[in-house]
Amino acid sequence: MSIPVARPGQSSRAKLKLTPTERRASVTLALLFASRMLGLFLLTPIFAVAAQTLPGGNDAAKVGLALGAYGLTQAILQIPLGMASDRWGRRPVIIFGMLLFIVGGVICALAENIDWIIVGRVIQGLGAVSAAITAWVADATRPEVRTRAMAMVGGSIGISFAVSLVLSPVLVGEFGLSGLFWAISLLGFVCLLIASFVVPSVPQAKAPIVQARPRDVLAHVDLLRLNFGVFCLHFILMALFIVMPGLLATLGHYDSANLWEVYLPVILVSFVLMVPAVFYTETRRMHKVALEVAVAGLVVVLALMPLASASFFATVVMLVGFFIAFNILEALQPSLVSRVAPPEFKGLALGFYNTAQSLGVFLGGVIGGLLASLNRPSAVFLLASALAFVWFLTARGFKDQT
Repeated sequence: MSIPVARPGQSSRAKLKLTPTERRASVTLALLFASRMLGLFLLTPIFAVAAQTLPGGNDAAKVGLALGAYGLTQAILQIPLGMASDRWGRRPVIIFGMLLFIVGGVICALAENIDWIIVGRVIQGLGAVSAAITAWVADATRPEVRTRAMAMVGGSIGISFAVSLVLSPVLVGEFGLSGLFWAISLLGFVCLLIASFVVPSVPQAKAPIVQARPRDVLAHVDLLRLNFGVFCLHFILMALFIVMPGLLATLGHYDSANLWEVYLPVILVSFVLMVPAVFYTETRRMHKVALEVAVAGLVVVLALMPLASASFFATVVMLVGFFIAFNILEALQPSLVSRVAPPEFKGLALGFYNTAQSLGVFLGGVIGGLLASLNRPSAVFLLASALAFVWFLTARGFKDQT
């Protein structure tokens, strides 16, 4: 009886296919992450205006605190909950975090003044489960397909942001600010159901828990480079979208109700163009090159934005370029964290990573808002480009271990 002989490259191609368990875990965790991020982003486009209907809502400092409190408490809790997920498992930690997210959302929905909104947002931020979710993705996938799985999770950020721009004005217009927070709480409940019953169980890396020490992560140079990278990426995202809505509205004669007509196609086109780049990176094992090229792309796009800002079409083209690089980096960097971090503190490493991301969101919004208040939108673009250039210099020292 003859034995089938594998064709050259056949086994390697098979290894690059997601198994049924990997596919189910990746899709359901991406859905979980997308629902949670949508709950976060729904507030961003409309809160500053909608908060004026509440007592104290005209106090810009309190409005800023209500928005920023979530990011700050997220940053504080990412590391402890990342460590907890290493010790007690991903699912219990995520369920606990989503319960806090729901409770905080309900408090905000019932709030009668801006102070109670701040309290609710603080409690929402205590449910810092991003590290546990990304660690779960890493647990469920092999290294050779992990970037593709992370692309599903990372791409959900851009898609959730685009969807929030469509839904947020509609929800506030129909149901008011309270209705928006009830919708956010409902999304938290959906996340709770997904984490509890839908995501498949996968074995977690077995290693002595005593080895999971923060100083191990802080002494790991490549992990520090990746943490700095995600800080830069989300600093740039928040700063950019403080000035971009007004710029597009002025150039394209849009208002806040229909800016989604610009954002949604931009996000979708950039995501479609990102997929071949991620697949090429995996098949050629060119993760370091992809990292450097994507960051360099950010530098160029952001440097050109002050010139492009005189034209609506040119601005949209630059925005597409930005999101191509953004989506690639959003997929690539968590995968690299999971590759370079030893199994025994994978969750802790991703906790530091998501802490850096939350700090980038907070500081990007604060500093971008300060520059925008001085009527210096070009300064936002140039600062973002300079920060991306510093990131590029640090990324060049990353050791390709893929």
